[in-house]
Amino acid sequence: MPLSDTAVRNAKAKDKPYKLADEKGLYLLVKPAGKYWRFDYRFERKRKTLAFGAYPDVSLKEARGKRDEARRRIAQGVDPGVEKKAIKTAESETFEAIAREWFIKFAPNWAESHSDKIIRRLERDIFPWLGKRLIREITAPELLAVLRRIEGRALETAHRVLQNCGQIFRYAIATGRADRDISADLKGALPPAKLGHFAAVTDPRKVGELLRAIDAFEGTFPVKCALRLAPLVFVRPGELRAAEWAHIDLDAAEWSYTVTKTKTPHIVPLATQAVEILRELHPLTGHGRFVFPSARTPNGDAPISDMALLAALRRMGFGKDEMSVHGFRAMARTVLDEVLGFRPDFIEHQLAHAVRDPNGRAYNRTAHLVERRKMMQAWADYLDGLKRGADVVPIKRVG
Repeated sequence: MPLSDTAVRNAKAKDKPYKLADEKGLYLLVKPAGKYWRFDYRFERKRKTLAFGAYPDVSLKEARGKRDEARRRIAQGVDPGVEKKAIKTAESETFEAIAREWFIKFAPNWAESHSDKIIRRLERDIFPWLGKRLIREITAPELLAVLRRIEGRALETAHRVLQNCGQIFRYAIATGRADRDISADLKGALPPAKLGHFAAVTDPRKVGELLRAIDAFEGTFPVKCALRLAPLVFVRPGELRAAEWAHIDLDAAEWSYTVTKTKTPHIVPLATQAVEILRELHPLTGHGRFVFPSARTPNGDAPISDMALLAALRRMGFGKDEMSVHGFRAMARTVLDEVLGFRPDFIEHQLAHAVRDPNGRAYNRTAHLVERRKMMQAWADYLDGLKRGADVVPIKRVG
């Protein structure tokens, strides 16, 4: 007797798997882990089995439809099992399938903001046109045509997409699904990108204006605190946004974290002004993971977006050619060196740049910590003076 919907729904698992036969080779395989549709058939005198999915994801009616289609292919001289395997193999060799596999493999080694940008670029600019194509069949002119669309909008982005595509093609070669990296054929096909520096306020008088504008900002309190802290710590924007309470010791006045760009441990000495800002914020966000949580996640399990601080600067009237979030780093680097006279290696180390001693060895995270602590406090005091509009006298060069 053919199966009924009721019989399929009421079938209970036993200690060992068992079958409930339908008709024409279709049956339900009942296991402790679930119920699965199977179809037994013969092709060229060999007995074979085809899987149609799990119940209830695949209903009895849908399973019968799959069985009837498989029987039709057999009548045409096609082995449905071999055909299914060929389709699955082909699907795993499309550009999108390989790109997503590459992304999953390498994204854990990247900063979250970096990985988000890469997958967004691929999903927006590449997958709609080349995603379903077998990666072996894509030609250099086809890839260039896609890049031309991006070039008209953002030349720098087009160069980055080309770089990502090259990485994906090389991964496909390494995994045996492509023969060569066609992106290499496009060298020189795009105009060179004009990469500029991040906009930054470095004139002391304008720095004072910026600090006063931040104090007057009327946005959310976490965003305001992040803006107030940014010039005092001058870390990378993504590192500031992703700051975690677990990494901050307010009593020791230190923030310890791993630098996203170099994957090395780093210590930021916190001036008394920075500690004051964090203590003021702690009652509001200290119950969660992130110091500056997104307003969309009251439990604090996600940080503010990469646009939150930039949008705040724009609302305060600082244009894209005048100040960026990354510009707080350039501000500190310029003023600490040219105005306050601190040793460049102290500054570079505090910026978490690669700094090496005369023997070529990288400094560890505690190098010059005492001197850097003094520098960070002097810097915070100097900024307070600028904010008050005082005529601040440059500090004598240190070291």
